[in-house]
Amino acid sequence: MIEVHGLTKRYGPTTAVEALSFTVRPGAVTGFLGPNGSGKSTTMRMIMGLDRPDSGWARIDGRAYGELRWPLREVGALLEARAFHPGRSARAHLTALAAGGGIPRARVDEVLCAVGLSEVAGRRAGTFSLGMAQRLGIAAALLGDPEVLLFDEPVNGLDPEGVRWIRELMRSLAAEGRTVLLSSHLIGEMAVTAERLVVIGQGRLLADTSVRELTACGRSLEEAFLALTGTAAEYRGAARPTDAGRNPR
Repeated sequence: MIEVHGLTKRYGPTTAVEALSFTVRPGAVTGFLGPNGSGKSTTMRMIMGLDRPDSGWARIDGRAYGELRWPLREVGALLEARAFHPGRSARAHLTALAAGGGIPRARVDEVLCAVGLSEVAGRRAGTFSLGMAQRLGIAAALLGDPEVLLFDEPVNGLDPEGVRWIRELMRSLAAEGRTVLLSSHLIGEMAVTAERLVVIGQGRLLADTSVRELTACGRSLEEAFLALTGTAAEYRGAARPTDAGRNPR
């Protein structure tokens, strides 16, 4: 599972995440929702050990990411669509990751097939469309066959068929007993993909509940989300001093 306890992260005068605590359990897709600038991406980066919290902690199966012996085999993540060398082919990119993670080379072709990139595996990844780059990122996340998975806006750049494929993939991974944390701005899609929800605003927890409970009063998930976030939707995070142009989500 994923455990987050008291996470706080500040960038100068901007508080991106504040005293945030929640648990993501296996066997269900957990949607991670919040307005732009609410701290979603910053939280996921802290879970993956890419950003250091000012206080609090995040653990994957009881350990910090940096303590995992074989990270790619234990947790997979898609946080950036183009986290690859543009001059490498899709196959070469995954082969390099497999070699570094102690993963059998045969697994590369398996995940390329799973994400629908087998026919373009020899092309330079820098020529890929956003949707194809997303698929390559998902292949990298699945490469080590991990039990814990994080996806930050995985449907960006995908056509309707691709969005449906993501929905079915997320559900199938959770049905296998894996832990799946999924962020998305497509509230309608989240309503038919996720079973549980973690909703944040201005870096603070607003709800940790099920889709059914949040929509129990007959409202759509979109209506319930907008009512819940309210003033939090007006918040916009400032650019990080060390990463110009990137806003915490």
